[in-house]
Amino acid sequence: MSKHESCSPLAFGSLPGNPPHERRGGFESVGRPPVVGEIGFVGLGHMGTAMAANLAAAGRRVIAYVRRPDQISKLETLGLRPTTDIGDLLDCELVISMLPDDDAVREVVFGRRDDALDGLAAGLMPGAIHLSMSTIGTATASLLASEHARHGQGYVAAPVFGNPDAAKARQLFIVAAGAPADVERCRPILDALGQRTFVVGADPQDANLVKLLGNMLSATALEMLGEVVAVIRKRGLDPQPFVDLMTSTMFGGRAHKIYGDKIARQNYAAGFVLPLVLKDVRLALAEAEKAGAPMPSVGVVRDRLITGIAHGYGELDWTALGLIAAEEAGLYAVPSDAAD
Repeated sequence: MSKHESCSPLAFGSLPGNPPHERRGGFESVGRPPVVGEIGFVGLGHMGTAMAANLAAAGRRVIAYVRRPDQISKLETLGLRPTTDIGDLLDCELVISMLPDDDAVREVVFGRRDDALDGLAAGLMPGAIHLSMSTIGTATASLLASEHARHGQGYVAAPVFGNPDAAKARQLFIVAAGAPADVERCRPILDALGQRTFVVGADPQDANLVKLLGNMLSATALEMLGEVVAVIRKRGLDPQPFVDLMTSTMFGGRAHKIYGDKIARQNYAAGFVLPLVLKDVRLALAEAEKAGAPMPSVGVVRDRLITGIAHGYGELDWTALGLIAAEEAGLYAVPSDAAD
């Protein structure tokens, strides 16, 4: 099977009972070559920095927008061209955003009225593409796609599965959706960032729906891992052999193997921190409510996350669901934030 998966099994817009989505994605770029010039990058957190550095290592020229001047020297050592002026990105043929939430992406696209800062939609040239790799809600994705289309620009949603370590190693799984011609122009960029890209349709919001629901599969798996490990520890047993047995037999997926081991070792080093997980959980529950499809297991995870944040664990990884389960069992585990 090829690295890039077709969208035929995931034609969300044509599922029975759902009217076809309006085609979004903006500028029709059929026949245009892949992006070759400078690439703009907005959102230089742990994930974004690793991704931008990989693009630079692949020979791409990357202009990295940051708000804090103290980040400039670090980014320069990674081969990036940092700037504190978002206007320096507006001549780019492609701008990538990797931002924490819907509000941050909307601000970058629409600008800030308080200081008359133009956003990408008003500033980018017609035919440019905004490649949004953030995990956001479907309503925001549709709004952004429409705004870029109004300005003759393309919009491709391409959220990723993977943590900062996976981003550094180019082991991300990417879920992409947008106008087919725009997605094709982005393919070399996606190849430089991840190990495999799944194209799920022409409507950008579908990629964000897949990403949110995929995160819910992982979150509920972590919750159950935390609960069963708490039972084993409460019985005075070492949870590691149990996790090894389960992940070698019935539960051999990446989530169970990677996170089960960390929960057994009580390793909650920051990666995907609890407030960002809670943001995704709330978005997913909103999608479920809109669809009329309840997700009660995800409701449990939401409450656990709220508990963990209230206990001061907001800077820990979502493996801290195991810590919360341990405390609920009266084990009073001591959190470990040491790196592997």
